[in-house]
Amino acid sequence: MSDSPRIRRLRSDYRAMEKLRADSSILEFAFPARPAGVPEAYVIRFLGRGLFRVPGSSEVYFREQHEVSIRLGAGYPRMMPEISWKTPIFHPNVSSNGVVCLGGYGTYWVPSLSLDELCIMLWDVVRYANFDVDSPYNREAAFWAKNQPAGAFPVDRRPLRDRVAGVAPRDSLRKPPIVVPPGSGLARDAFSDFSDVIDAEVLEPEESEILFID
Repeated sequence: MSDSPRIRRLRSDYRAMEKLRADSSILEFAFPARPAGVPEAYVIRFLGRGLFRVPGSSEVYFREQHEVSIRLGAGYPRMMPEISWKTPIFHPNVSSNGVVCLGGYGTYWVPSLSLDELCIMLWDVVRYANFDVDSPYNREAAFWAKNQPAGAFPVDRRPLRDRVAGVAPRDSLRKPPIVVPPGSGLARDAFSDFSDVIDAEVLEPEESEILFID
């Protein structure tokens, strides 16, 4: 009996993810036990510079680790995967409860968009290479980002396939100049160096059987 189109796509995505992992020092991924023989859900971990805000504070800090869960539901690839941000992030297009806005893809999903391409988009969200301040899910982050000077972003210059690009990790990080607009409520010393990064809680996925790929 031949595999369904969905199973063939899941296999193709898994192969693409393995290739992406080999091409990247930034991405790791894990998945629960695979009853269908191929992953139907992933926990994606990005190891690179992004931003988050301390709960109950106006201060914004750099963060070096980010996790996103992706579920490839029964309607995938005809329907968009379920994406949920699991670690703290301060970004105009990610809501406080982890909902991610992918712009036009959220309204008009493109089935040909592969999982590795989606991960590249999510990494660009992490490093502020991709953000929209005009239709934000987080208005405070949008207001803050809009008032930063040219050249402030991205905060991590590496593409996700950094091994292929030959980008040296020590040359990849940029501390952006900070502009604190009047009335923003953000402290003038709102950025921390890596030595001061606050290690926020990482939410564990619900599944107990997780296989991490080194």
